Amino acid sequence: MRLFLLLAFNALMQLEAYGFTDESDRQALLEIKSQVSESKRDALSAWNNSFPLCSWKWVRCGRKHKRVTRLDLGGLQLGGVISPSIGNLSFLIYLDLSNNSFGGTIPQEMGNLFRLKYLAVGFNYLEGEIPASLSNCSRLLYLDLFSNNLGDGVPSELGSLRKLLYLYLGLNDLKGKFPVFIRNLTSLIVLNLGYNHLEGEIPDDIAMLSQMVSLTLTMNNFSGVFPPAFYNLSSLENLYLLGNGFSGNLKPDFGNLLPNIHELSLHGNFLTGAIPTTLANISTLEMFGIGKNRMTGSISPNFGKLENLHYLELANNSLGSYSFGDLAFLDALTNCSHLHGLSVSYNRLGGALPTSIVNMSTELTVLNLKGNLIYGSIPHDIGNLIGLQSLLLADNLLTGPLPTSLGNLVGLGELILFSNSFEGIVPPSLGDCSHMLDLQIGYNKLNGTIPKEIMQIPTLVHLNMESNSLSGSLPNDIGRLQNLVELLLGNNNLSGHLPQTLGKCLSMEVIYLQENHFDGTIPDIKGLMGVKKVDLSNNNLSGSISEYFENFSKLEYLNLSDNNFEGRVPTEGIFQNATLVSVFGNKNLCGSIKELKLKPCIAQAPPVETRHPSLLKKVAIGVSVGIALLLLLFIVSLSWFKKRKNNQKINNSAPSTLEIFHEKLSYGDLRNATDGFSSSNIVGSGSFGTVFKALLQTENKIVAVKVLNMQRRGAMKSFMAECESLKDIRHRNLVKLLTACASIDFQGNEFRALIYEFMPNGSLDKWLHPEEVEEIHRPSRTLTLLERLNIAIDVASVLDYLHVHCHEPIAHCDLKPSNILLDDDLTAHVSDFGLARLLLKFDQESFFNQLSSAGVRGTIGYAAPEYGMGGQPSIHGDVYSFGVLVLEMFTGKRPTNELFGGNFTLNSYTKAALPERVLDIADKSILHSGLRVGFPVLECLKGILDVGLRCCEESPLNRLATSEAAKELISIRERFFKTRRTARR
Repeated sequence: MRLFLLLAFNALMQLEAYGFTDESDRQALLEIKSQVSESKRDALSAWNNSFPLCSWKWVRCGRKHKRVTRLDLGGLQLGGVISPSIGNLSFLIYLDLSNNSFGGTIPQEMGNLFRLKYLAVGFNYLEGEIPASLSNCSRLLYLDLFSNNLGDGVPSELGSLRKLLYLYLGLNDLKGKFPVFIRNLTSLIVLNLGYNHLEGEIPDDIAMLSQMVSLTLTMNNFSGVFPPAFYNLSSLENLYLLGNGFSGNLKPDFGNLLPNIHELSLHGNFLTGAIPTTLANISTLEMFGIGKNRMTGSISPNFGKLENLHYLELANNSLGSYSFGDLAFLDALTNCSHLHGLSVSYNRLGGALPTSIVNMSTELTVLNLKGNLIYGSIPHDIGNLIGLQSLLLADNLLTGPLPTSLGNLVGLGELILFSNSFEGIVPPSLGDCSHMLDLQIGYNKLNGTIPKEIMQIPTLVHLNMESNSLSGSLPNDIGRLQNLVELLLGNNNLSGHLPQTLGKCLSMEVIYLQENHFDGTIPDIKGLMGVKKVDLSNNNLSGSISEYFENFSKLEYLNLSDNNFEGRVPTEGIFQNATLVSVFGNKNLCGSIKELKLKPCIAQAPPVETRHPSLLKKVAIGVSVGIALLLLLFIVSLSWFKKRKNNQKINNSAPSTLEIFHEKLSYGDLRNATDGFSSSNIVGSGSFGTVFKALLQTENKIVAVKVLNMQRRGAMKSFMAECESLKDIRHRNLVKLLTACASIDFQGNEFRALIYEFMPNGSLDKWLHPEEVEEIHRPSRTLTLLERLNIAIDVASVLDYLHVHCHEPIAHCDLKPSNILLDDDLTAHVSDFGLARLLLKFDQESFFNQLSSAGVRGTIGYAAPEYGMGGQPSIHGDVYSFGVLVLEMFTGKRPTNELFGGNFTLNSYTKAALPERVLDIADKSILHSGLRVGFPVLECLKGILDVGLRCCEESPLNRLATSEAAKELISIRERFFKTRRTARR
């Protein structure tokens, strides 16, 4: 009996411990929910008394005692503060509150969670001190406080966390010396203290952290000689010390002391001496950066032994001796078959550029040899480096012609060759570099004309050919450079009239055409409202100075001196500040601005009524005749228009659009070309049909054939809408409609098909969501940040063309990733105009407005909100869809993701994260694609997502125009490259 009572009492005690007290967990969770911002509570809507505690979303319980052991709220964008009641979840083992928007302080009560092993509150807005009470969580293995606003020092009490393996305290406002207690955390594997305000020297006893694999002290104020204690951390794989004040020499046997290093970043310190040759003994080394230090000596060819080397960054030192042999390491690096980036700019390297560079890794994306005394010529076979995106050889002594094989580098974004002695012509093959952003070949000895092919590079942002001996005229095709920001052609021998098409370069900010032989008048460039600097001095230009210069609100420099201008100089705008304007050397100018030292203008001509009567009579007759002719033209046009409209009403079938195509194909032709419309040739499907890959035997050409499902209501209208939309429009970012087929099949059924140019890289959709694609069709890699940005610019450019520059505005009405196709170079082509609408300004009842099915407004998630309320198709609707597309491209989340519902949308999800939390929502595949996250990447992502948000504003009138969206994205791309170039220096 006594044993029974004892067992019963023990059972009651266990129930008390494990059964009844789950109510305290329930109340703690409800209290946590109550402290979350009201607008952010939707994610916790299941936390109520209607469900058992252990079935609540984001909550896990132990199997036996049914107490909360895991609370996973990371990445839910929760706001508010962290409730002190968190400390009542006494059985908690795993707590993740990271990637949210919590403010306030970390509750001291967290120290009550003595069973806790995993604690993550990184990427929030927490402030105040780190609670010393966390030292009570003695079982902690993982502590992440990364990227908050935590201040002051690190409490020494944390030194009692002897089991801690991971400690992330980076990106805060921590101050003071290196936390000496860390030496007691002898189990530490990862320590990140980067991006704080810590200072002083590193204590020797850090050597006690003998298990350390990754150590990050980046961007603090640590000083002193390179810490000898680091040499004892032989297990280190990643050591990041960039942006501090470390000095002294590196030990010659560095590579033998740290034999397991994968990434070693020492950039931006005050290190001196030679680069240890023993680094070549570290077979695991993938990245070595020691740029912006004071290193001397030679660059060892031994780096060529590092088969795993990806990045070698030695810029801004004093390496080399300006002599033969300095570049021997380049020969050796041809053995590094996975080398992606090499930067040795602004050192003391001399000698001839070896031809062996053409044998370097085809994975090489950056080759930067700027700012040395390298001579010789660029090898002709430089085009072998097919992966090259940046070739930077400026500020050297290079000579010879520019190789035509540069045109093989189709992915080249930067070609920086200024300040050398290159000779010969500018190769027209450069026009094949269709992704070029920055072409700088100024300050050389180039001659000949400017190839018109260069004016056909649609992505070009900077064009610098100044200070050469170029002749001929400025090509009319200059107007095709819609993204051009800087045009620098000064100090050449160019002549002729400036082309009127210059006024079409709407992104232009800098125009330097000085010291040439241009004549004629200044073309109409009044549309260039963003222009900042204009220099047309020392030419033979004539005519008057146009008053539209007064309206350029951003103009900060205008030089028109030493020309043949005449007439009155404007007085408003920039002309009110004579220090910003130069017009001297124009003898026939006059004006009233004293600082410009102009002669006064003569009196105005007499009013019309005082002039000779015969002249007045001639003017009156001319005006009368002109009005009569205009009236007659209006009557004829109106009659034609009414007749056309009546004909359309009588014949309700589709207008004959097929005769516009140069080639006719039959049903049999297409059946043979698709192997009987075999399922193995299907490359896509949509609402009204299926797309097949087809081989046209007559031309041995691969095309895409969209076969309409004529049983589907609206298919014929979709067919005609696509024909009408694409028959008269041409743009590099539109899918090209080659021809169409209107026939009957072998069973006598109506057959309709559209034949397009084939896009080998398929749709953008499969690149953004490869996990949803069959493995055989899955892309071999992910899209990089720059590739996505280029695609977004492509789409914005074509929308601007459809909305503004067509004969009549066209609304696509169904913009989404599956309707954006990618060619060999990943250039985007917008497709599927089955729902498109011509937005005729004067005939709202025209035939074409009836083509698409009534009520169809695009795809859920991408369609503008006004469409759901019966709104008519408009260019504003396309802008909304484009905004959603941009957000999807850079967050990796569809607008229909299960995470979203009610008022919580992809739009609000993104808006809540900007600007500080951009890394939380960015598509992780971007950040894992070899891109090193830093300031330019963060700013780039912030800017892009901001453009996306402004495009998908709720109100149509508040949305960006596509032209503005394109300009801003191009500007973001420009700043990204500029910041990255600056960082490389």
